[in-house]
Amino acid sequence: MTTRGTKYWSSGSIPLIGPDMLGEIIARASDISIVISEAGTVLSVLINPDHSGFSDMTQWEGRDIRDFLTPESIPKLEAQLERFMVEDQDVRAIELNHADGEAFGFPVRYTFQSIGPDGAILMLGRDLRPIAEMQQQLVKAQIALERDYEAQREYDTRFRVLMEATSEAFVFLSQSSGRIIEINSAAAAIFGASVEELRGASFAQELEGRRKTEVVSGLVTSAMSDSQQSMELMTRRKKRSVLAKPTAFRASGERMLIVRLLSAEDEETVTDDLAENLSALYQEGAEAIVFTDSDGLIRSANESFLNLIDAAHLTKIKGRSLGDFFARGAVDLKVLADNARRVGQMRIYATKLASEFGSQIAVEISATWLDHPSNPAIVFVIRDTSRAEAVRKTKASINDDGVRSVMELVGSASLKEIVSETNDVVEKMCIETAVELTRNNRVAAAEMLGLSRQSLYVKLRKYGLLSRNDS
Repeated sequence: MTTRGTKYWSSGSIPLIGPDMLGEIIARASDISIVISEAGTVLSVLINPDHSGFSDMTQWEGRDIRDFLTPESIPKLEAQLERFMVEDQDVRAIELNHADGEAFGFPVRYTFQSIGPDGAILMLGRDLRPIAEMQQQLVKAQIALERDYEAQREYDTRFRVLMEATSEAFVFLSQSSGRIIEINSAAAAIFGASVEELRGASFAQELEGRRKTEVVSGLVTSAMSDSQQSMELMTRRKKRSVLAKPTAFRASGERMLIVRLLSAEDEETVTDDLAENLSALYQEGAEAIVFTDSDGLIRSANESFLNLIDAAHLTKIKGRSLGDFFARGAVDLKVLADNARRVGQMRIYATKLASEFGSQIAVEISATWLDHPSNPAIVFVIRDTSRAEAVRKTKASINDDGVRSVMELVGSASLKEIVSETNDVVEKMCIETAVELTRNNRVAAAEMLGLSRQSLYVKLRKYGLLSRNDS
């Protein structure tokens, strides 16, 4: 059969192809087709019309193909051309990286075919960019996996060091299986076995007379309760009574329990006596205690404070400003809060507390700033001094230094002069104290003293305090 016959496919031949169709067939048979001379000059470039990854390359024609190759690809092309001249069709395909002045590059796998007596060579190319992109993704994924693996190893090492370094006994349990996922040496010693023996073992089997469902459900119930009560257990090997304090959490979708084990004989030392005592002092103490936020809004207050202001319940005052219950209102609150925030605490501040029904009580207040990073607060301790003031007034003695200094003026000055001088001294001291307490806030000082701003300025100038405070 000839190529013009009807059975050319079975004989390994192909039909004659018209010149007008040959170019399109070659273009569609590959992604890019380049015809070059033996010297490497580009004679023609054909791009597969279905391939959108190449721009117009007609500017390549008439130029040396080496101008469009990366430096490392030029020796590969020259070596391939030398082999092709000698071996003709027996050379293997090669991969070349293209680049030009338009700053784009792409890898292509080429096969070489001789197409004429003039030495023209047809290079049929397959775009390797999809493969290269996939390889890059695989490399990035591999690098990410290695980083995750190293990070996991680092976290695992930190976790194990922390577990072994702590003197407290901890056990990690799976809620679904009831098995020990992880345990430290302190907990293993309580059970009388090694860490390796206990890891993966049933937690209930290490206890005396306990079923798995009973143990796990009891621990979960204890962990979910508001009081977080302990669960008393007895170890099987050492017959040792322990208290289990569980905490529930979820890891990668699995419900887990971390159980802190405490010896029953250590129960007294575990109890937080300080917290209990402070709580009892807050609830039952004689002094009124109020916790506010940084703006002075009441968060909580004890019964003693409610008694002072005649409030029926905490809900009636919670969220209100503490300044609402001071005789001088926001002025007292600002002085207390500013000084507590500035130096950490304010020891004694005398003022009057106003009840819900308008009655006033003399009190002394100390304020402490609690500098919690995310939730700062101010705690006010308020003491009723109305009885003490009454006692002091009835027992006032002429031995008081202030009275003695006034008595010394008798005989050397008239009564009017003595009263005037002592008034000036007291007035100056009061103004100085008010200015100091308000940190030179003259509006607040004037309100504290019951003066107008103009009157306060006059008195500051009178006693030479105006320029000193400005400095």
